[in-house]
Amino acid sequence: MDAEAFIRAHTAIARPPLVPEVALHLATEITPIWQASEEWLRQTGIEPPFWAFAWPGGQALARLVLDGPQAVAGRRVLDFAAGCGIAAIAAVQAGAAVVEAAEIDPLAIAACRVNAALNGVALVLPRDDVVGAACRWDIILAGDVCYEAPMTAHILPWLRAMAASGAEVWLADPGRAYLPRDGLSPLGSFRVPTSLELEDRTERIVTIARLLPS
Repeated sequence: MDAEAFIRAHTAIARPPLVPEVALHLATEITPIWQASEEWLRQTGIEPPFWAFAWPGGQALARLVLDGPQAVAGRRVLDFAAGCGIAAIAAVQAGAAVVEAAEIDPLAIAACRVNAALNGVALVLPRDDVVGAACRWDIILAGDVCYEAPMTAHILPWLRAMAASGAEVWLADPGRAYLPRDGLSPLGSFRVPTSLELEDRTERIVTIARLLPS
């Protein structure tokens, strides 16, 4: 079974509560998709199936983009650590000129591809890790990326460098431990319904801020 067939076989089409404009292939329960992905893990060394859920940060970014399309219209957008691709798809719907959805997990890349097709939009899917790349974007969307210390330490200097190069870097965070405490300019906040299978509560307050250069 190839990656796209795997995604279709283990998900159902759903619309996230905060962003009903976007349809996605999502897991209906966490245990079956995790078990199925573990078999793929043994075979291919892929990451756990984070792509199978519309995480609060991605939903909040998508909502902000769709509510204020003028912010991305005609611009070059990167959805960094895109997961299911919800923010990238919303950016296309809002009129962005070019939208890249960056992931390092091959299943997540495939999920972005099938979800883009489901919504009738076109995404650019880089094959290489974009961390360390020179800036080629006007806006970088980063949802829920500060959940682990090593991850944050790896990406934050690059994201700040992108901000110093002229990109707007939007961080959406639902209260993770490693969000930087300074160098942020607030853009808004959303209450996002969540599942107790994924979170420790039924709702997360997601704050969105612009990351400033060092």
